[in-house]
Amino acid sequence: MLHGVVPTPTEDPPATATPAPGAEGVGGLLARAHLPFVLATVAMVTTSAFADRAVSTVLPTVVRELEGLPWFGAASAAPLISYLVATALAGVWTDRRGPAAPLRLGIVTFALASAASGLAPGMVPFVLARVVGGLAEGMLDVSLTVLVALALPARLRPRMFAAISTAWILPSLVGPGVAGLVTSAVGWRWVFLLPLILLGPAVVALRTPLRGAGSHSRSVTQQGGGGESATVRGAVLAAGALAVVTAVGPLAGRPGLVAPLAAAAVIVLGSVAALVALRSVVPPGTARLAAGVPALVALSGVLFASFGTAGAFIPLMLTTLRGTGPALSGVSLSVTGAFWSLGSWVQSLDPVQRRTSAVALLRVGFSLVALGIFGPLLLALSAMPIVWGMALWALAATGTGICFPTLATTTLALSAQDALGRVSAARALAMSVAQGIVLAAAGALLAFRADDLTGGVFAAVTLVALFLAVAGALASGRVCA
Repeated sequence: MLHGVVPTPTEDPPATATPAPGAEGVGGLLARAHLPFVLATVAMVTTSAFADRAVSTVLPTVVRELEGLPWFGAASAAPLISYLVATALAGVWTDRRGPAAPLRLGIVTFALASAASGLAPGMVPFVLARVVGGLAEGMLDVSLTVLVALALPARLRPRMFAAISTAWILPSLVGPGVAGLVTSAVGWRWVFLLPLILLGPAVVALRTPLRGAGSHSRSVTQQGGGGESATVRGAVLAAGALAVVTAVGPLAGRPGLVAPLAAAAVIVLGSVAALVALRSVVPPGTARLAAGVPALVALSGVLFASFGTAGAFIPLMLTTLRGTGPALSGVSLSVTGAFWSLGSWVQSLDPVQRRTSAVALLRVGFSLVALGIFGPLLLALSAMPIVWGMALWALAATGTGICFPTLATTTLALSAQDALGRVSAARALAMSVAQGIVLAAAGALLAFRADDLTGGVFAAVTLVALFLAVAGALASGRVCA
């Protein structure tokens, strides 16, 4: 449990992490003291972003060629399961020893996951490889987030998160197209193997920051305690429940009504169990959106359940309903990356930071997400051309670009130095559980209607995402309530 981390609205926030020596000096991200860390982080994020965009683009092709359409939801949600455990372990690990070791493990695991996905002989091994990918993502996300807090002063953190978002632009613009061309030319397997080539330069760029991370680790508390074991135990239980929820989804595609009804019952019970287990990981008061870190953690989960679910099914929807190829069906991923970066850049501007509050930014961001989700909703109902649907989706991506760094930087600012890892893990776990539950349910619906996928199926999934975005906009005031 994250005790002692959340200030009340009338209290001064606890001290944040002590920046690296010289971090408070003059200059921005390109100053000599910060440049190695910035370049290394951007290189790693770019590599990971290319892999993410490429995988999302070719996933419809993978499930078709491996004859595993009922497993689409499982393949989408599988990384979230291992991500839960990885983030909890990485959070405790970084609080005790610093971020260097989990960052190194994340890089190695990322390479293994890419190779295993590209060589998978069937759908089950492919899903298992995706599980390994979730381990890598969890380690990388938490360790890099903590490094941002340790290596940079608070005034530069919004710009750093904007730089991280910018690192998604090129992979988002060219990744889907490259993935489509590679798939057409030599097959989808090479889409998973290409990131291994890009990983080399990223590892080289990370050498200097990794050496510096060793010195940061000495300033991180060495205290243990029951809170750490509760965090890991809760994450494992939540991951187990989410694994069951994800695994039973394909059963909804079995003939008759017994299997679909049984799958639905297991999904409901498993979702409840995952949420109960999550209570021991997130700060007290998260479920009721208590002011401060609890509300920020809860809204992080709402954001990813909404935007992540709506976006996950756009390529499959375009492929199924509009007959587009892999390259064109991945256009939503290009839009997502470019406009997410735009939103993140806008929120990082000094005038915006000075003249607006976190509450105002979150309200605007969630409202844009809700408005933008009408794009895929109308596309599913064949009520709009693809170009206009993607134009609306750009608003959702912009809103997410505003919300995500706002949630991250505000959480870091309100968190104690000796709990940065666990707080970062709590946010990541909330995002994973919320999105995993909705993806598993949507995947089960997809499996149930696999023989007759219509626009109504995709519209139903998108409506859930729209409802969550509206709820997020209405609840944004709880951050400082």
